[in-house]
Amino acid sequence: MADLTSNLAGIKSPNPFWLASAPPTNSGDQIMRAFEAGWGGAVWKTLGDPIVNVSSRYGGMDYNGTKMAGFNNIELITDRPLEVNFKEMAEVKKRFPNHAVISSLMVETKAEWKEIIKRSVDAGCDGLELNFGCPHGMCERGMGSAVGQEPKVLEEITSWAVEYSSVPVIVKLTPNVSEIVPPGLAAMRGKAHAVSLINTIKSVIGVDLDRMVPLPYVGGKSSNGGYCGPAVKPIALRMVGDLARHPQFNIPISGIGGVSNWRDAAEFILMGATNVQVCTAVMHYGFRIVEDMIEGLSNYMDEKGFKTIDEMVGLASRNFTEWGELDLNFKVVADIDASKCIECQLCYIACWDGAHQCIHLHEHDTRVPYVDQEHCVGCNLCSLVCPVPGCISMKEIDQGKGFMNWKQYQEQLAAQA
Repeated sequence: MADLTSNLAGIKSPNPFWLASAPPTNSGDQIMRAFEAGWGGAVWKTLGDPIVNVSSRYGGMDYNGTKMAGFNNIELITDRPLEVNFKEMAEVKKRFPNHAVISSLMVETKAEWKEIIKRSVDAGCDGLELNFGCPHGMCERGMGSAVGQEPKVLEEITSWAVEYSSVPVIVKLTPNVSEIVPPGLAAMRGKAHAVSLINTIKSVIGVDLDRMVPLPYVGGKSSNGGYCGPAVKPIALRMVGDLARHPQFNIPISGIGGVSNWRDAAEFILMGATNVQVCTAVMHYGFRIVEDMIEGLSNYMDEKGFKTIDEMVGLASRNFTEWGELDLNFKVVADIDASKCIECQLCYIACWDGAHQCIHLHEHDTRVPYVDQEHCVGCNLCSLVCPVPGCISMKEIDQGKGFMNWKQYQEQLAAQA
């Protein structure tokens, strides 16, 4: 049976599933119940100068019958006294010594960083996560993503934390940047032991069409919030992959962003994450979802022959490259299994109106479409819109040609000219 033990920069936990810093980690009671359910670690809801939150705070985007496919919140850091948080943190660590307890921090001055780090370490935390990602409320005060968007500032504050801390320091990066590599490398220069990403994306979840106010509604007004949930997973995977494949980046990654099940977790690990953090799925379904995550990941590892998490880390990032390095001679074409087709013709409509006009209808006898494979470009759209699993597959065609990337193609054109 696979060993799910996780080790992120020296921070060990029974498995790679951590709760992200968010409402589910707002109190010691919640975190202890989470550990009892099977979670391997938890990042405490961000500590700093306690604030006063607003009402309401959350907004959800439902899509095609899926509740909370996207989730937005305008809640800020802890609104509970620091002495209460640190007392509970010590109690959690005493009761669960083998689980990872991480203190998430966000303050302004060097003196404040020194003090809160000392208090966190004294409370028994296994590591620190510097919150340089929050895109609302706190960034207007010069914290959160205001730091994460400035590599020099990020590097400086990280160096302070590393100097003052006797436990590993994780830098939580913001996705609200054009490129994730510069802040990731800045964290390395500051001597961070690991990074976590992504934090939430600056967003407006929707608009109340009757009140004509953005959501969530707060007394006739609203504000931008942080977007998360399943909808942000593709963005998070790309940013994790960008860091993992960069030749100068060599510290561990904690992956965050839309992890809802074991498959999501496996994808993040294969893209370069050592462990994963979860928030929205827990807010939606509760702590017990980790049971399926543990079982599913363990079964997958057994099936693929992985004995440890470390054997999986980054295997997919090795195959993540720039567009110009892709094989222009690789070809797939759509293939429709007529026995499974329900004759909805969605593939035909999608191909003609939204793609490359390679699917056609027979003139008589049947409503089952057919593919002109000679002209099919293999875009995948038909297989994506088809409602029947396995009805449309993408079949690889051997063209008898070798590998050719974009540069080689240009060289070939130049030689022919």
